[in-house]
Amino acid sequence: MKKKQIVILIAFLPVIPLLTGCWTLVAAGAGAYGGYKMKENGYTLQNPITKERKSNK
Repeated sequence: MKKKQIVILIAFLPVIPLLTGCWTLVAAGAGAYGGYKMKENGYTLQNPITKERKSNK
């Protein structure tokens, strides 16, 4: 039983660094999607983030 756990652990350890890149891509994609949805609702990327106002001219 102990040998089986050690073999599984040794097989799983090299995979962990590969997963960190995937989580980075997921977070970047979520941020891009959030920015896209905010732009659809009229927000702009300024400092501070504000909603565009339509001029009455």
